[in-house]
Amino acid sequence: MKDFESALARLTDPVARVSAHYLIDEVGEVFQLVSEERRAWHAGVASWCGTEDINGCSIGIELVNPGHEFGYRPFPQAQIAALHLLAKDILVRQRIPSHRVLGHSDIAPTRRCDPGELFDWEGAAAAGIGVWPVAFDLPSQSKDASLELGCEGEDVREVQQSLARFGYGIEPTGVFDEMMRDVVTAFQRHFRQARVDGILDFETQGRLAVLLEHCG
Repeated sequence: MKDFESALARLTDPVARVSAHYLIDEVGEVFQLVSEERRAWHAGVASWCGTEDINGCSIGIELVNPGHEFGYRPFPQAQIAALHLLAKDILVRQRIPSHRVLGHSDIAPTRRCDPGELFDWEGAAAAGIGVWPVAFDLPSQSKDASLELGCEGEDVREVQQSLARFGYGIEPTGVFDEMMRDVVTAFQRHFRQARVDGILDFETQGRLAVLLEHCG
C-alpha cells in the first residue's frame, strides 16, 4: 500500500478479507490487529514444506512500505528495530525454529515479492531471526553451467528437488519453467539479494546447498 493509513484501512476492512497479526509503521510503532491465537488472512494461496494452510499455522507481520508498485524503498532503522524485538519475542513464546521465519515471497513466489530485496535478511538472521548462508563453497561447476528459463534435464530436476526439500512449493519436473523462475527469484530475494534475476547461477546453487546443510 502507498502509506500507513492505506495499509491499516486495508488490513482492518472485513470486506477485503485480508489481515495480519501485526503491522509495524515506518517510525517503529507496532499495532496488533489480530490475536496470535486466531487466524489472520495474510498468506493467501501459499505453500511451505508441503503445508498449504499457511494462514492456519503462522503469525503474519506486515511492514509499512510502498512496495514495488508504489516506490519501494529501504526499511527505516526504527521499523527494523521494532520488528526484531517483536519477532524474537514471538519465536521464544511460540517456540518457533528460526529457520521457519519466511517472507511472503517464499511461500507465494508466483504472487508476492515482499518484503523484497531491500529487506535485511542477513541482519535479521544475525539477530536470531531466520537463517543466512554465512559461508558457502561454490559448486564444482563452471560459470557457464547456469540454468535459466527454458532449460531441461536432470540438473534442473535435482535443483527443483533441493528447492522443494528446503521448503519451496515446486515439483521436480526437470523443466525450468516460469514457476521455477519465480521460485529462484524468491530464493534470491531472500538469500542472494545482490542480484535477483531468476537465473540459477553457481552462487545461488552454493547458497542453497549451505542452507540445506544447515536446516534442510
